[in-house]
This record gives sequence, structure tokens and C-alpha cells, in this order.
Amino acid sequence: MLREDALEGKTILVTGGGTGLGKAMTKYFLELGANAIIASRKLEVLEKTAKELSEATGKEVLPLACDVRNHLDVDKTIQAGIEKFGKIDILVNNAAGNFISPTERLSPKAFDTIIGIVLQGTYNFTLGLGKNWIEKKTGGTILNIVTTYSWTGSGYVVPSAAAKAGVLAMTRSLAVEWAKYGIRSNAIAPGPFPTKGAWDRLFPENLRKKFDVKNKVPVGRVGEHQELANLAAYLVSDFSAYVNGEVITIDGGEWLKGAGEFNHLELIPNEMWDTIEQMVRGANKK
Repeated sequence: MLREDALEGKTILVTGGGTGLGKAMTKYFLELGANAIIASRKLEVLEKTAKELSEATGKEVLPLACDVRNHLDVDKTIQAGIEKFGKIDILVNNAAGNFISPTERLSPKAFDTIIGIVLQGTYNFTLGLGKNWIEKKTGGTILNIVTTYSWTGSGYVVPSAAAKAGVLAMTRSLAVEWAKYGIRSNAIAPGPFPTKGAWDRLFPENLRKKFDVKNKVPVGRVGEHQELANLAAYLVSDFSAYVNGEVITIDGGEWLKGAGEFNHLELIPNEMWDTIEQMVRGANKK
């Protein structure tokens, strides 16, 4: 999407960068010239990804084990990244946790886990890097990965919905408050982008057989990882310097289809519309 040197000289920290969408975004950032730091709890996974991406792109990737819920871990990760590359220019808060469950079945610990990873992890890294950028007067860029139900809410994923709504509110709030320091804050709300691991937890195989998620998407398919990476690269690049406080949806129209009160009528076959039309005309004559 962007020219090859679009992120040259930038250092980008991606939480949850060892797998899935985080890995896809990191790979494209590297291809555009950036150095990358990837952070999550599983160092073995991070090291494998770092080696793979470095060999594929020729750029350096620093893998750092970090529990995003622990602000001391986060501070150490930020400091290690700065020591390695001299600075961190961009933060991508991508680490997430989620599972489907009726809310009444959840324990406080289950809530704590999701809120901790999604909301607490995001503000830990945002505060840590934000304070550094403000102190050094360097400016910086924040990109948060949220979801379309951040503003609508959703049953059966209530901890995630609550946490993502908090992240979205923080995105918009800091976009205003920190702009004077040269810090931009934006978000992406992805629709269905299947990933190994997270996708399996949200849609177990027996559920996927009954519920084909692409049927909810007007364009008739799920997203490809590179499509999200394209958007993320634009939003963290200097080409989007005037974009601040925005959340961009990339879901093929899924949430709009779900939001429309009568969108489900697409399930009605054409021949049935003839009958419905006659009934409506008959009612209008009365």
C-alpha cells in the first residue's frame, strides 16, 4: 500500500506481536523500513516470530517477554526497547484476550483477566511511552486495536466489550489532551479476521459448522491479514499526520448490517416478496 521507505528510521512496539494480526502488522512495518519490538508473555513464541520476520525482511526484531497487566514489566520492556534502538516512535496496543460465555457463568477472575489484558495493558504501555515522549519532547504515535462492539456493546463477550469501550474512550480523550505534545492517538476496529488461537477460542469447530461468520458480512468474506496491516501502516505513518482521535472500521460492512433493524430481511426469497407486496397493498386499501 505504501512506498517501501514509508516507515524508515521508525521503531515500533507491538504488543501481542508474536502471533496473528500482531505478527502480520509487524511484518509489514518491517517491510516498510521500521525496526520492531514485539512483546507478550510467551518468549519462545516471540523468539520464533522474531527470527522468522528478521530473515524474511532483513530488519531487526527485538522479542521481549512481558505481562502487559504488570506496569513494572511494561516499564522494563519500554526501557529495553529504548536501550536497543535508541528510541520508540510508535506504539501499537494489540494484545487482547477474549472468550464467549453467558455473562452469568463468568467469575470475577475471568472478568479481571480480560479487563487486565485489554484495558489495563493498553493504559500501562500508553502511560509508559506517553510520559517518555512528553519528557523528551519527541512526540509519538499510538494505534489501538479495538472492535466494532466497542460502541455498540455485545452479549456473550461482555468483559471484552467493556474493556474495548474503555480503550476507545482513552483513544479519543488522549487525542485531544496529548496533541499539544505531538502525540497522535487513533484506533482500528477490525471485523472478522480469522487467526489461529483466538479464532478457535471464539468459534470452536462445532460452533463454526453451525455459524458461518462470513454470512454476516455484506462483502461475503472474512478479512485478509494484509488488509489490516495496510490500514495500520498508514495510520502509524507520517502520511496520516492529520488523522487524530479517529477509529476506522475494517469489517466489510458487518457491523452496519447488524445494526440495521431490517437488514435480516435479505433472508427472504424473491418469490416471498411478491406475496408480501400483495399483503402490503391490501392493507393500504383498507
